[in-house]
Amino acid sequence: MNELFLAWQHPENRSWHPVGKLTSEEGTYLFVYTRGALAPGFQPLGQMQDLYRRYQSTELFPLFANRLLSRARPEYRHLLEWIDVAEGQDDPIQVLSRTEGVRGTDTLTVFPRPHPDKHGNYHVHFFSHGVRYLPPAAIETIDKLHPGVRLYIQLDVQNEFDECAISLRTGTPPTIVGYCPRYLARDFRQILAPADDASSVEVIVHRVNVDAPLQLRLLCVIEGSWPEGFEPCAGGDYTPLA
Repeated sequence: MNELFLAWQHPENRSWHPVGKLTSEEGTYLFVYTRGALAPGFQPLGQMQDLYRRYQSTELFPLFANRLLSRARPEYRHLLEWIDVAEGQDDPIQVLSRTEGVRGTDTLTVFPRPHPDKHGNYHVHFFSHGVRYLPPAAIETIDKLHPGVRLYIQLDVQNEFDECAISLRTGTPPTIVGYCPRYLARDFRQILAPADDASSVEVIVHRVNVDAPLQLRLLCVIEGSWPEGFEPCAGGDYTPLA
């Protein structure tokens, strides 16, 4: 089963809320709203107006399909290179999980629910966030990075916009090269908390796309032990309403 969460950003206070969950299994798509959809200001999406209904379809719902670049577009192959997804493995859920389905016309994004890898470890790909707000010198640093280079995690405890913010920096000289995605930062902190040795949790440069838009510039991977009893994206606003 493949799982994606849909997150909505409040247009005024800029807070993020997981408002829906999309699953795909054996050719069937299922969408449900989650408790985050009860946040003040959120409105049901498209034709899915009932927050407490389960929506099922053999085709990807337009809300998500419209966030995919058409395979017929000449730049589609470039996109697959940027997100490191091979042709033939580019199912909609996989592509959306890497691109986050961001559109400039709304305040929605999507992200995958992490699962243990074949070794039982935490292993998640993500693009560095906030790159467009970095100074030109930081962008130059990003463009010179190579796959395999380790990035260092910094808990940004004084961040006035996100109490769970985690920034990423290079080694020597230290340069901020972006942030972990906000919707995964809380999980990342849980991965770090029980680690006897913080160095056992690593963020590695997976790919640098110097010719890509800034939101797809720096692809990273975080690797670490899967803590006993750890359940990502669970409870609270992630609880299905249906």
